[in-house]
Amino acid sequence: MKSRHQTAAIGVVAVLALLAGCSSTKSPEQAAPTDTSGVKVTGKSNSLFGFLKPYRIDIQQGNFVSKEMVAQLRPGLTRDQVRFVLGTPLLTDMFHANRWDYDFRLAKGNGEIMTSRVSVFFKDDLLDHVEGGENLPTESEYLTLITDSKVGAKASFGADKDKADSEVKPASPVAPSSATGK
Repeated sequence: MKSRHQTAAIGVVAVLALLAGCSSTKSPEQAAPTDTSGVKVTGKSNSLFGFLKPYRIDIQQGNFVSKEMVAQLRPGLTRDQVRFVLGTPLLTDMFHANRWDYDFRLAKGNGEIMTSRVSVFFKDDLLDHVEGGENLPTESEYLTLITDSKVGAKASFGADKDKADSEVKPASPVAPSSATGK
């Protein structure tokens, strides 16, 4: 009788161990390759038994750099001006003081991983050139990506969005009759 309970307990422990081991289904070969040409997006994770999915939060690491931010960069900008446009660099290397790296990684809860890298190079404390930054998303595309909404969709803050829009009236360009000095 005791061996039957021990066998059931071992079976339960084995099943729990198998379920705990399913936290990651990606092999090392599926990892994002290191490339500085722009944004890389890798695949989505599989679910357990086709329907069980553990909840996973989105994890953002590094500096998001948009297409608009890179468009503002031009040779001759000072370090302070570059820091104002792109933010504080994620990596500054004391052996390469003339190089700032802006790495970004967004691991979505569904297993999709987005990475990008932009490197800026200085010569005599002035911006010399930028590497990476091709195919970067715009700020609106990034917001759409992190909110899982459709491209071009506007966020609604209330249940009666149409009713709220119909109640808003534009300001009249003509002054009211009481304000004309009569």
